[in-house]
Amino acid sequence: MLESRFYGKDPVTPPTCPFCGLLIEAPKELSTRRPGELPVGSCSCGAVYACDETGHNLGAAMIEALVFGCNMDWDLAWGLLPEEDYLQEIVEHYDLTSHLLIPGGCYEGRRIGGALYFVRLHPDVREVTAEGVRRRLENARPASDPHNRSARRANPKSFSKKQVEDLVKTQKINPILMAAREDNRILRYLQRLLYSGDDQFRKRAAEALGRACGVVGQRDPGTVSRLLQGLFYAITDTAAFSWGAFEAIGEIIGNRPDLFGGYAPQLYQFLGDPTRKGQALQALGRIAQASPEILRKHTFHFFAFLEDRDPEVRGYAAWLMGNLSAHEAEKDLHKLLHEAHELEVFEHGNLEKKTVGQIAAEARHKITRHTEAKA
Repeated sequence: MLESRFYGKDPVTPPTCPFCGLLIEAPKELSTRRPGELPVGSCSCGAVYACDETGHNLGAAMIEALVFGCNMDWDLAWGLLPEEDYLQEIVEHYDLTSHLLIPGGCYEGRRIGGALYFVRLHPDVREVTAEGVRRRLENARPASDPHNRSARRANPKSFSKKQVEDLVKTQKINPILMAAREDNRILRYLQRLLYSGDDQFRKRAAEALGRACGVVGQRDPGTVSRLLQGLFYAITDTAAFSWGAFEAIGEIIGNRPDLFGGYAPQLYQFLGDPTRKGQALQALGRIAQASPEILRKHTFHFFAFLEDRDPEVRGYAAWLMGNLSAHEAEKDLHKLLHEAHELEVFEHGNLEKKTVGQIAAEARHKITRHTEAKA
């Protein structure tokens, strides 16, 4: 029996569900699995779980389990509250290769530090999502052995804080992206540059951070998720220093909307703040450039900003409408064509001054091209 096997002094046992105590199957990789996603599974009691092979990415595992339990509906997942809508438990010392719990932390010459993150949704939510979860697992495949995957390079290139700053200043992004493949510290160095008082440099840093997060997110989405959460917290906390936070959020989500698009709706809370709605619209516009479908269903919520008192708000709202290819807004954009108020727009690594009228004209042109392409 597996229950009677020992490795040293510690028992080696098969994993069970922390909610019902039943044995669970090994996590599987979904057929729709994207790079960086974690293996997932489901217990017969309705709980779902995600496997963090290292034990260092529990934030990513929590997100993976919650979104999977919601049948990959990000909007639903981010609307749920812990304790009220779902319960969470972590099972530690899990080894994906053997599908066993190894309390001693060492098995067959390997160090074991994995974990299973369990989420059990409220019955009302499970009633809606359970069938979709079941179908996804039916089409899933066994998780590949992490010890047979290609190894990382032995000596990854790393940079000092000063070197990262110089690379951003000179817009040499590729070395940063190469370093991000192996070293998460590059994200901290880039985040520090968001505090610059130089608007153009700060936006270049945000752009570099977004692209680096796209690389890191492919192998370690939990780290990027925690970074995003910290940026949102910096905006909401009046005592925190939030320069560059909106730009960074827009760039991070815009570079990997497939992984982090679920965070986009959190920007809506700032649209009612007169001091922040322009920045929020700018971040949403950046996301719409990459993945307009994430925001398209909320298009009508943005119409009022085309008539806002603040010309910056009107300009960024027009830019957002163009990126959404919102043909419904053409008449409203037409009203802005002769507006001469100027604002700075970040394009191709540089800040450029444009009038609200110019931005509206460009937005209408994008909408026309999109409409013709669909015809």
